[in-house]
Amino acid sequence: MTGPCFQRPPLISAVKKELRVRTIYETKLYEHDIKRDMAIFWLSCEAGTYVRTMCVHIGYLLGCGAHMQELRRVRSGALKEDETMVTMHDVKDAQWHYEKYNNEAYLRRVIMPLEILLINYPRIVVKDTSVNAVCYGAQLMLPGVLRYESGIEVGKEVILMTTKGEAIALAIAQMTTSTIATCDHGIVAKTKRVILERDVYERKWKLGPFAKKKETLKADGKLDKYGRVNETTPEAWKLLFGQPEVGTSIDAVANKLGVKKEQNVTSKTEAAPAKK
Repeated sequence: MTGPCFQRPPLISAVKKELRVRTIYETKLYEHDIKRDMAIFWLSCEAGTYVRTMCVHIGYLLGCGAHMQELRRVRSGALKEDETMVTMHDVKDAQWHYEKYNNEAYLRRVIMPLEILLINYPRIVVKDTSVNAVCYGAQLMLPGVLRYESGIEVGKEVILMTTKGEAIALAIAQMTTSTIATCDHGIVAKTKRVILERDVYERKWKLGPFAKKKETLKADGKLDKYGRVNETTPEAWKLLFGQPEVGTSIDAVANKLGVKKEQNVTSKTEAAPAKK
């Protein structure tokens, strides 16, 4: 009963009753009482696994039938049965302690930050100027990377973090650690799920010289509304970001822009006689 297993959700579940595959990573039998026909076992499984259905399948394999009597979840992601667990009484007591003494230490112990759940993911620290762009759906480009963790592989899930330790988004890595260290451009990670709210950090895109020039050309009708080249686009812009006209040289572009050309002239001179 390990590895990929077919499962159909039970009738009392709130999801669609269709056949699906869930992975059982490991199982251990802790106790078996022959007289009472009861057993206790532990398993590590993929999210969305129905243990009730697995118990029924075990009964099918044994030929005697079985059903689940009690289920206890001992771990979920990074949370275990340790000091991270609290009860509803703790929540109520922490709120009373905060209102009574204006001390939030107990409340912070009970209500933990979201980043607790993401400690197992490799981290990429993003520059403050790129945080808001990622929150608006942009992909993380290499110039926006400040620091990164070792062991990142292509297709692996990573967490994008701010310099303050705030989780920005969950992303899929498009570069390995060695590629990030050696390249100077490209997409580092594609955003999968944005976590941080928008406009927490200041907006920094479209503030550069070329971005402002592009907006000016769009306002003058020299670029279309999507910023693409049209028939009235200056040749200098086409040379930099589009296709220039056939036969257009750099000198022609310089003349249209009014750029003063400079030439380096090398003349051959006789060597001066060496002094004795």
